[in-house]
Amino acid sequence: QVQLVESGGGLVQAGGSLRLSCAASGFLFRFNTMAWYRQTPETPGKQREWVASIDSGSTTYYTDSVKGRFTISRDSANNTLYLQMTKLEPEDTAVYYCKTILRGIEYWGQGAQVTVSS
Repeated sequence: QVQLVESGGGLVQAGGSLRLSCAASGFLFRFNTMAWYRQTPETPGKQREWVASIDSGSTTYYTDSVKGRFTISRDSANNTLYLQMTKLEPEDTAVYYCKTILRGIEYWGQGAQVTVSS
């Protein structure tokens, strides 16, 4: 059974940092591309916004608004995905989700709330 469990969210002041973790189980983590998404109340249609991805070779990709501030990484020995967030802005306030795709099926974690106060 595929499971993704996020942790590490919280409340932080603008300019601060947080690290999110996503513990994965039920699949061969080291072979899968993993991604972080976020969802805010302001997102049109409540669509989740892609934030960053990391493939099995640890090549990383970022949406423009987080480049230079966020770092995605993975620990394949411990089946854990990370998102290090620095220089946080109030606009980063959202529920953050980790996601993977297996055999065409999307799997999501339950989400972690990140709130950035100004």
